[in-house]
Amino acid sequence: IDVRLAQRLLALAGGGAEVFATHQQLASELGSAREVISRVLQDFQKRGLIVQSRGRISLADAGALKAIAESP
Repeated sequence: IDVRLAQRLLALAGGGAEVFATHQQLASELGSAREVISRVLQDFQKRGLIVQSRGRISLADAGALKAIAESP
């Protein structure tokens, strides 16, 4: 799910650095549970890839997210 989530975050950012979406919206789009999305996003934040605030996700390291998105 981390690969699919990274791909979706990059797509939603559209080359920018911010995504305006809730964990529930991302879960619905990816066919997953909100809890799973929240867990993966927390992991991304601990690794310094994103910064989360209410309804907004800032991409702190888009290059690293792209590497995750392109991994097999």
